[in-house]
Amino acid sequence: MASSTSFRIRYADDFNIPRAVKIWLITGLVMIFMQIVIGGITRLTGSGLSITRWEIVTGSLPPLGEQAWQEAFDLYKQTPQYLKINQGMSLNEFKFIYFWEYFHRLWARMMFFVFVIPFGWFLWKGMFSRRLLPRLGIVVALAGLEGFFGWIMVASGLIQRPWVNAYNLTLHLVLALIIFSYLMWTTFIAIQPAPVVFNNRMLKKYAWVLVVVTFVQIALGAMMSGTKAGLFFPTWPDMNGEYLPAVLLDAGHWSAESFIHYDTNPFMPALIQILHRTTAYILTIMVLYFIWQFRGRTVSMPVRRGNQALAAALVLQVLLGILTLINSISTIPVELGVLHQAGAVLLLGTILFVTYQLAGGKVSTELK
Repeated sequence: MASSTSFRIRYADDFNIPRAVKIWLITGLVMIFMQIVIGGITRLTGSGLSITRWEIVTGSLPPLGEQAWQEAFDLYKQTPQYLKINQGMSLNEFKFIYFWEYFHRLWARMMFFVFVIPFGWFLWKGMFSRRLLPRLGIVVALAGLEGFFGWIMVASGLIQRPWVNAYNLTLHLVLALIIFSYLMWTTFIAIQPAPVVFNNRMLKKYAWVLVVVTFVQIALGAMMSGTKAGLFFPTWPDMNGEYLPAVLLDAGHWSAESFIHYDTNPFMPALIQILHRTTAYILTIMVLYFIWQFRGRTVSMPVRRGNQALAAALVLQVLLGILTLINSISTIPVELGVLHQAGAVLLLGTILFVTYQLAGGKVSTELK
């Protein structure tokens, strides 16, 4: 009689996660961060619509030979972006924007292999704890969803508008940040399963509020990019001489039409930018107040270092935001725009680190 074997999941101890798993998790975080940066470059260089097809397998290779390049270029010539903005561009110029979209998609494929293959090996070897495994399964599911929404975003710019839909763009970035944040929290669990927790319920809740407000601010930043709001009001601290643009005081603009067809008048750019600026001011005050609350208290070294990093990340992000805005004359500066987006992710990661130190562990010690 033939014998059969069945795979039974084995688990590692929470406090003895193998070093290889920790390195793998950190590598995944770095790759997601880089994907967000590459996505920023792709968007700001106007490259996101250069590849008009979503070919998961055959799309792994770029056009090979002049004929293949010409065919890809001919497909791009049928898009609204070429017809309305880039008409007359050369093949070499097309190759430049094609490169960034291709690199963006290639990096996503690389992340798939870097994550899935080691995941299967670690699972087989029983190197995950019961606490880590379900979280990693959620990361895989979210990554698949992100790829799906990525194509929906690109497709939205191949029909009528010469750019991707701003709402789809925002959803795509926010989902990427959710994956980044969830994987970062999972990495914290693997590296530091039970941090010394600061017993102050108010500050724990306040830290989570900071996380939420930061997410909202980054989402507004994505809408800023999607509506090209910075080009309409490239001044600070005023907005072209006004602190509240007159277009926002016109009741006629407060209609569904203005929100749906946001690129037909300056209403939405003005609204998004005033919301982005206001939220930036609120978040800055909130972070400084949060850090101030730790004065004179005895806290763990990770909390102390985390707050120092948080202050530095906040100052850097504020400066990058202002510099990006005031230099958005006729076009958004790619270098500053990308640095501003990267700074937003670093700020979010720093806030998550401090939040985990306050509320992520199971061991609780009174620190006053």
